[in-house]
Amino acid sequence: MSPRPQAADRLRRVLAIVPYIAARGVVSIAELSEAFGVPEAEIEADLDILPFCGLPPYTPDRLIDVSLDGEFVSIRFAEYWSRPLRLTPAEGFALLAAGRALLAVPGSDPEGPLANALAKLEAALGAQEVLEVDIGEPDHVDELRRAAERREQVEIEYWSFGRDAMTTRTVDPYGVHNLRGHWYLAAFCHQAGDDRLFRVDRVQAVRLTGDHFAPPTGSEAPHDVFDPEGETTLVTLDLPADARWVVEAYPTESVTERKDGRMEVRLPVAARAWLERLILAVGAEARVVDPADWVDVGSEAASRVLARYR
Repeated sequence: MSPRPQAADRLRRVLAIVPYIAARGVVSIAELSEAFGVPEAEIEADLDILPFCGLPPYTPDRLIDVSLDGEFVSIRFAEYWSRPLRLTPAEGFALLAAGRALLAVPGSDPEGPLANALAKLEAALGAQEVLEVDIGEPDHVDELRRAAERREQVEIEYWSFGRDAMTTRTVDPYGVHNLRGHWYLAAFCHQAGDDRLFRVDRVQAVRLTGDHFAPPTGSEAPHDVFDPEGETTLVTLDLPADARWVVEAYPTESVTERKDGRMEVRLPVAARAWLERLILAVGAEARVVDPADWVDVGSEAASRVLARYR
């Protein structure tokens, strides 16, 4: 079973796809896939959501109409979009801030209809040069972005959170993007022999090699933060009811609710150190059921932490 989709990420992408299509009239699925950096299947799944977007009572005149003709898609807005929108100043500023953040989504058009509408809203509110949405950039973002544009191979010093180790890796940088509040480098890692995503704030140093590489197609580049098809161990956890945030925050294979309120959760784990942190975060009520050689992960990690305090 594939991991459940991240609702927040999909919502932001769907909201960005709407003005992208509206500005162009008719767009191919392949173009949307390349622009937003996700496989065509995900784009099609996103488009399946749009016809359900609208206002109560959700009659046809209140919903967005999506027309798919072979590999091409167009949309028709519901009638309420043609009516003037009346906002209070507080609602206007909230909409402006949300819109500015949405423009940071990979694939958004900085000169498209959304940007133009926000500029008009900014002028109406008198907020020019007053409101600034800064999602922040760690060190090396610009350096890695330029290397990706030149298709130049780089060597990075990288700290792996899951394994708690520093490594030196030679990578082919595909691009840098912001996802879930963090900046990521999508790249082919020569050490792993596969595509990987690296948190840019964990990159300690970048060195250019002078070598260049052929870019992958949009569908081949990595697009999500965690790939459960990689080298992982399937772990079964027995968790209390108040640890539901684990199910909501991480991809799972299955979740079984028990009558006593506890949950049996099966999820892929890439590194033992990551599981140790998860167990410690949940607390003493979390238990590893399987595999057998990982049953004592939580108690061993807790013992090491207590030993430091002694």
